[in-house]
Amino acid sequence: MNPDAQLALSAFFQYLKIEKRASEHTLKSYQRDIKQLTNYLLNKQLSNWTSVKPLDIRHHIASRHRSGISSKSLQRELSAIRSFYNYLLKKHLIDSNPAKHIHAPKQERKLPKVLDVDQVFGILEATPDSPLEIRDLAMFELFYSSGLRLSELANLNLADIDITEGFLRVRFGKGGKQRDLPIGSKAIAAIKKWLTYRPETIDEALFTSNKGLRLGQRSIQLRLDRWCKKIGLPEHVHPHMLRHSFASHLLESSQDIRAIQDLLGHSNLSTTQIYTHLDFQHLAEVYDKAHPKAKKKKFSSK
Repeated sequence: MNPDAQLALSAFFQYLKIEKRASEHTLKSYQRDIKQLTNYLLNKQLSNWTSVKPLDIRHHIASRHRSGISSKSLQRELSAIRSFYNYLLKKHLIDSNPAKHIHAPKQERKLPKVLDVDQVFGILEATPDSPLEIRDLAMFELFYSSGLRLSELANLNLADIDITEGFLRVRFGKGGKQRDLPIGSKAIAAIKKWLTYRPETIDEALFTSNKGLRLGQRSIQLRLDRWCKKIGLPEHVHPHMLRHSFASHLLESSQDIRAIQDLLGHSNLSTTQIYTHLDFQHLAEVYDKAHPKAKKKKFSSK
């Protein structure tokens, strides 16, 4: 880049550091991302920022994508480029932002991992050997029974559950939203059993440590991992897999996606619709295994 272009770039990084108080990590990230653009422009013999057009930015991002850079990384790079050009606009050094309407390729949406019904039953029907394992099973039953997020389960208080009526209240769901959820009979029985062992404490938490303190999210994750290893489950299981399994199994049985949206506390139906892909994937696997025309024929070598 020419000296004026280099000076503008240096001034931008100073602006981020001093005026925006960006962290060292953010600064390095911006420097790395804009260096990629700089290298591309130099190869195209573009030596100043004013000569860069939207097509140049689009070609740069496309070339990065072809080299194997993920959509998420490209979104970050575009964000850095837009920020830089917005700074140049603010300083009246350019007339328009060439990256304004450029978007990264859409990231392929990964399907959440779920457990099959037999795996869930294997987790929930194993026999506990201690009060802490009785507590753990009550937590795991509640995950699967009500489709709770990890944070929602960790934040549950005694006052949030009504064992007689069979429901619980999530006071602080995602986005601060509150919702009421049913509790299955197996989970109710497991909670009742845990409450006979729960330490006397001033802490309002439903699930506590043996010292009577609220159990944190990391501790819950570790207890589930420990339990699955104990019962010999080969797959790594995290709490959200029980939530995903709840949604997938319920959709498979009911086909009522709107109800599942409400139970999961999703603001947008599109978030819940990922479970329809899981349901179709399951049906496709059943079809491939069972349909006579789907089975591959074996031919003899005669």
